[in-house]
Amino acid sequence: MTHPLPGRRPSRIVVGVLAAAALTGLASLPAVAVAAEPDLGIGPLAPVTGAQPGSGVDVPFSVLNKGTEEVAKTWVTYSVTSGLGTADSYGNCRYSTQSSADEEPEKTLAVCAVEQPLKPGVVYVPEKPVGLEALDNALYDTVRMTVEATDPGTGDGGGTDPVPGTGAPLKLVEKGPATDADRASHSEGSSSADVTAVNTADFALTGARLEGKVGDQVTASVKFLNKGPAWVYRELGQGAATVDVRIPPGTSVVKAHDYCSPVTKTHYTCGTSQSWVDEEGGETYPFVLRIDKAVEGATGKVSFTGADRPFDKNAANDTAEIVIDAGTGTTTGGSSTGGSTTGGSSTEGSSSAGGTDTSGGPASGGSTAGGSTGGSDPKTMTAGNLAATGSDSTVPMVGAAAAALAAGGGIIYAVRRRAAAGN
Repeated sequence: MTHPLPGRRPSRIVVGVLAAAALTGLASLPAVAVAAEPDLGIGPLAPVTGAQPGSGVDVPFSVLNKGTEEVAKTWVTYSVTSGLGTADSYGNCRYSTQSSADEEPEKTLAVCAVEQPLKPGVVYVPEKPVGLEALDNALYDTVRMTVEATDPGTGDGGGTDPVPGTGAPLKLVEKGPATDADRASHSEGSSSADVTAVNTADFALTGARLEGKVGDQVTASVKFLNKGPAWVYRELGQGAATVDVRIPPGTSVVKAHDYCSPVTKTHYTCGTSQSWVDEEGGETYPFVLRIDKAVEGATGKVSFTGADRPFDKNAANDTAEIVIDAGTGTTTGGSSTGGSTTGGSSTEGSSSAGGTDTSGGPASGGSTAGGSTGGSDPKTMTAGNLAATGSDSTVPMVGAAAAALAAGGGIIYAVRRRAAAGN
């Protein structure tokens, strides 16, 4: 066992004197000034309606330095969805393409370094509005602008390498001193607006014509295709389309596609992998069916349901049929009641145990069946959001609750679109 050596403790008075001296020394040091953080805001962007594909779209904006110090350099960033292009190429901007991520579609991004001081309390506007172009596939698009005092970079979400612009630089000019209304309207560092074009998108359905015997399993591949010319971008959380599938009598569902959820044993609703669908894109929904009994002219119906489609002016291909020939000697027509069923064979429509899919039809030009284009795993998504979770015949029917979800849009996941914070 050890013992401390005897010694003398410093008195409390001495300790107090030393502490007071230390505090006095600290108080005598010169104060270090803390620089004020830059505080920039951008005004609201006005929505654009009636844009014509192939025409220019002007986007005016305003910037306010809400701080107390002058800001020497400013970065103005703007992004546009795929129906819009950057008509003006500014020499002080870097242009790139951002891949789709976080349930947001692909975008074109411009990051502009504005080499001029912004005085505090002054509203600035560009010399002329930022120039965009409505492309041939424009319909429902979004432009988003952000102002910052530091370089935001181009992000790490994938896409193309930045390319410098080739034209005159983007410049800001003084509009005037800020009013109280200006300060209120420039409270945020970013703003977005919708750009709506005068355009159409033809949504089409294709069914299937199948042959087999009682006891066979056959695969009916229902197809949804956006024939364009426009892409369609819905609100985030809402599927690009909702497809209603009625199974032919005499058959039962062995396995439905992952994007489809049951309303009853013979009635399913199917969503899409994302809230947008590109031109010539779509989905394929394979249904594995078992032929339980031979029913003459057994026919199921496929149709669109859910959100309105004011952009779709061609109703002739909005329905299709699933026809089963179980060897009764007669069949009824298996073609779409307006949509073609002769556009090529389906790679996912092959049957097992002797069943044959003879329908053909246009292949999906977007997401392949079972795949998701936005990085999400559709198998984990909740029915009633974007694409609904699949179910086989052993899954309990959700009855009226599932029907309510189907009426709400047949969508896979709930997120919100145009208020998204990313570029």
